[in-house]
Amino acid sequence: MAQKQQQGTAEKAFQNFGKKMDQFMAELNEAGQKLNKEFEQKYKELKQSAEKLKKEANDKERWKEVEASLKKAGEELERAVKAAFKTKKTN
Repeated sequence: MAQKQQQGTAEKAFQNFGKKMDQFMAELNEAGQKLNKEFEQKYKELKQSAEKLKKEANDKERWKEVEASLKKAGEELERAVKAAFKTKKTN
C-alpha cells in the first residue's frame, strides 16, 4: 500500500510539475508575443526616424547649394555695383 501511495504522490508531483510547465510556457509565449510587438513598433519608429533624417539631410544638401548660389549671386551683384559706381580715371 505504501508503494501505491508513493506512486500516487510521484504522479501528482509530476502532474503538478507538468501543469506549472504548461503555465510557464504559456506565459513565456505571451511575453514573447508582447516583446515581438514592441520590437515591431520600435522598428517602425526607427524606420520613420531614419526616413526623416534622410529627408533632412537631403534638404541640408539642397540648402548648401542654395547658399552657394546666393553667395555667388551676391559676389556678382557686388562686382556690378562696384563697376557701376567706379570713377573713371582720366589720363
